[in-house]
Amino acid sequence: MKFLLLFLIKLYWFFIPKSKRRQCIFRKSCSNYIYEETSKKGLISGLKALRFRYQNCRSSYILINDPLSDEKLMLLPNQQIIEEKEIDIRLIHKN
Repeated sequence: MKFLLLFLIKLYWFFIPKSKRRQCIFRKSCSNYIYEETSKKGLISGLKALRFRYQNCRSSYILINDPLSDEKLMLLPNQQIIEEKEIDIRLIHKN
């Protein structure tokens, strides 16, 4: 089953050009992250990664500046906070 998920991601990469894909809010694109998780840790981990990214990779995030470190942080829809190193560069430079 792990190989089915990996195959579906490869099909997605093959048939949908980068220019037509939705831009991810994370530095590592959702499909790359899920592919990597599935390859390294197996199907269950890949499905958990898919669920997490599906629920949180959308426009209802909030960018904030950490006053102590002056680092950008992102508050995701599930109320999890991620650090600047995980946020897509285009979002960091937008604000």
